[in-house]
Amino acid sequence: MWFVLKDITLGQFFPGDTVIHRLDPRTKLIMTVVYIAALFIAKRYISYAVMLVFLLTVIAISKIRPKALLRGLKPLIFIIALSAVLNLFYTDGATVLVHVWIFKITSEGIVRAVFMVLRIMMLITGTFLLTYTTSPIALTDALERLLSPLKKIHLPVHELSMMMYIALRFIPLLIEDTDKIMSAQKARGADFETGTLRERAKALLPLLVPLFVSSFRRADELAVAMESRCYHGGEGRTRMKQLRYAGRDAAALCVGAALLGGVITLAAFGL
Repeated sequence: MWFVLKDITLGQFFPGDTVIHRLDPRTKLIMTVVYIAALFIAKRYISYAVMLVFLLTVIAISKIRPKALLRGLKPLIFIIALSAVLNLFYTDGATVLVHVWIFKITSEGIVRAVFMVLRIMMLITGTFLLTYTTSPIALTDALERLLSPLKKIHLPVHELSMMMYIALRFIPLLIEDTDKIMSAQKARGADFETGTLRERAKALLPLLVPLFVSSFRRADELAVAMESRCYHGGEGRTRMKQLRYAGRDAAALCVGAALLGGVITLAAFGL
């Protein structure tokens, strides 16, 4: 558990001055949605190759270290492996390679398992790039601006955006608190690494109680700080940095449209 918590990188922001960092956050949100849609539309080898080349190109341009992206995948290894196993053993096909009891492996199952693992890894990496290259406050402003038409149906857009910002901002803080509490508990003789699954679960109780107390204390302090500064929602509030589209945003959106159109065309031809 120690290594899993240490490897969670969601919500972290890596400052930079690349083209990807300078894109309008609204453009990056739209591009992320387009990328996810194209990834789920992709069916076969060529379309997946196109998506992979696009992702690697964006990573190279953003200058985000591959080590940081791989570290973010570590906590999800179990989910990735489980998806691969389920698709490997429960995919019917004409070509049966191995058949033992109720388990059978087909060539179609292998292909589907590989594609599923690749899709999950590319999906996670693509969404991580959004948070790695965009500050939480900019991401919140972009989400609020994109969802602003929903205010006409009285949807609390500002409140939802603020909740997302606070959640992203508190993830690293909660991990830091967990690190401190685990170190303190280990100094008192707690053991989180050995024993049966039940014993490990019991060992987590001394960790969870102070973590919940710390989280509620942080939430209370944040509420008091917002009230003392007369925070009352989004009405009448101004922004220090205004969001403005530039030529690079138009170019990025054109690239996204071309990517989505190309993947749809490839999928239509079964490629």
